[in-house]
Amino acid sequence: MTASNPGPDEARIEALEAACAHQDRVIAELSDAIAAQWARIDALTREVLRLRDEVQVQGERSAPDRPPPHY
Repeated sequence: MTASNPGPDEARIEALEAACAHQDRVIAELSDAIAAQWARIDALTREVLRLRDEVQVQGERSAPDRPPPHY
């Protein structure tokens, strides 16, 4: 076959290479998205734990040792 008229095998190989390149790009994009989501999940988890600890400390500080005077 000549360079200007590729054979069916060459056309199939080019189509497969294009599909492979597209899949590689999509996989890289998905990997980046998942990494960003995990980073966000980790940050939110740390924030929830911090807030839980803060609420517990506030609850311990404001817990009365005796009942209020209206009892």
